[in-house]
Amino acid sequence: MKSRTLITLVALSVAATLAACGQDNKAADAAKKAAAEAADKAKEAATKAAEAAKDAAKETADATKEAAAKAADATKDAAAKAADATKDAAAKVGEATKEAAAKTGDAAKDASDKAVQAAKDAAAAPK
Repeated sequence: MKSRTLITLVALSVAATLAACGQDNKAADAAKKAAAEAADKAKEAATKAAEAAKDAAKETADATKEAAAKAADATKDAAAKAADATKDAAAKVGEATKEAAAKTGDAAKDASDKAVQAAKDAAAAPK
């Protein structure tokens, strides 16, 4: 980009010098034409560079948007799995509590039955 600007400036200065020195108009016209072409090419290159930067910025924004959406989905999935695991653990705790209560009840009944039997045996024993 700098070299094109430099070339344009040199071409303009040559054209101005030739015009001031009274040289052949053909040389001045050729220098002017070359300077104009160089300026047009520099303008075109700047336009293309701006378009490329714009496209790159758009692509970056799109990629960022897509990554954010994927991160949100992953977070949602992790939260759902954690909730399911909590539900499963709570259900297992409930089942274990029921089983423990049933076993405690059975043990109490067995102890009560044994106590009743021991009392009957003690009452029936000869004195």
